[in-house]
Amino acid sequence: MTTMTRDALAKACAEAMWREDNASAGQGMVLVSVAPGRSEIAMEVAAHMVNGHGSCHGGFIFALADSAFAFACNTHNQRTVAQHCSITYLAPGRRGDRLVARGEEVSRQGRSGIYDITVTNQDGVTIALFRGHSRTVKGEFFPGVTIEG
Repeated sequence: MTTMTRDALAKACAEAMWREDNASAGQGMVLVSVAPGRSEIAMEVAAHMVNGHGSCHGGFIFALADSAFAFACNTHNQRTVAQHCSITYLAPGRRGDRLVARGEEVSRQGRSGIYDITVTNQDGVTIALFRGHSRTVKGEFFPGVTIEG
């Protein structure tokens, strides 16, 4: 049996997920940091992400926030998926902007969790607010791991 700290387990879960996450990596996202119930993912707005209004298409912003949500809610060694998500766009992202999505666990009870993700640009302007509801499913990243303490 292996014993890990909560931080070490969160990072190991994120590394295991990242190896298989072609969607996030394929959009140029970078996993900046992860901790229990938290994550930070960044993405530069590229030319192919800009819509007819000259701003970042909302689908790319949603995908960034959704990835931060996924990494935040999968830090507890329980495979977890999205059950419901919503987003509110507050300001446009522009080509060349570095968008950062920071996810934080609000509540986690039983098989359900709630996570808030804030997307900001390089100037700290809030671009979007996202709330995700999670649901654990069968499986662990590391079966048999216990947490120190």
